[in-house]
Amino acid sequence: MASTYILRVVAARLYFAGVRVQDLRRTPVPELQRLYVDECRDLPGGGLTALKSDPRAGARAIAEKIERRNHKAQAEGRRLSRLCAFELPLWEQGITLVGGCDEVGMAPLAGPVIAAAVILPPGTRIKGVNDSKLLTPEERDALEPEIRACALAVGIGRAEVEEIDTVNIYRAGLLALKRAVLALIPQPQHLLIDARKLDGLSMPQQPIIKGDAKSITIGAASIVAKVHRDRLMAQLDGEYPGYGFADHKGYPTPEHLDALERLGACVLHRRSFAPVAKKLGLIPEQQELFATPKKRAGEAR
Repeated sequence: MASTYILRVVAARLYFAGVRVQDLRRTPVPELQRLYVDECRDLPGGGLTALKSDPRAGARAIAEKIERRNHKAQAEGRRLSRLCAFELPLWEQGITLVGGCDEVGMAPLAGPVIAAAVILPPGTRIKGVNDSKLLTPEERDALEPEIRACALAVGIGRAEVEEIDTVNIYRAGLLALKRAVLALIPQPQHLLIDARKLDGLSMPQQPIIKGDAKSITIGAASIVAKVHRDRLMAQLDGEYPGYGFADHKGYPTPEHLDALERLGACVLHRRSFAPVAKKLGLIPEQQELFATPKKRAGEAR
């Protein structure tokens, strides 16, 4: 039975590998859909033209789908070429260990800042990599293991809530970034970083404004950092229930602010951030700047 099945599979592959243009018009439309749309098999030479002129409406519709897919793939190829614009000159100079780093979690009211640093092999193009903020959670979750599998090195760094409250959020972000870079083995020969500069590192650094959308290594790092932090906040949600950390990841959503009002702050909350500080009574409620002073009893109106 097994040998018969294998023979059938081999025969089918040989048949479809030898498909000629004239065979396409004899192939049922559902089979065309399965082969060239669902399974994305390559058409024989001239096959797309043949399908576009096929008398069957279903075959012509399949040609349109294939053409849209081809245009999308070409556009993605051009985007990825632009995304390698900072890496390519370095790779061509023989600098093979180009690192990119980015941090996430600067704006939330709770939780640590997480940074990631990534070194990709020269010439790497991972379809879909972009600024993590422009991707859906599902897209990030799908790309993260692909990035890790492809990368020469991945480093994670974090700055804790206590550090954020002590040194301020900007410096805490720098701490997390530096720790992520130092966690890379091997160390990068050149570092691309999103509009920052890190002290105490020996390699050349290249700050890039909005680098997570302009550099494939910074973009990859932003995805790894975002997925890592989201998973961490989902885990912490179980330890500190009621705040909804698994949903809002610590960001100041209406749901989070409502939970903060009901439950008060927990150890994950950043005391140096105004909404948390107000709740803890660390700063007074700010009055409206141009409010009319209230009249005291007995004063003329």
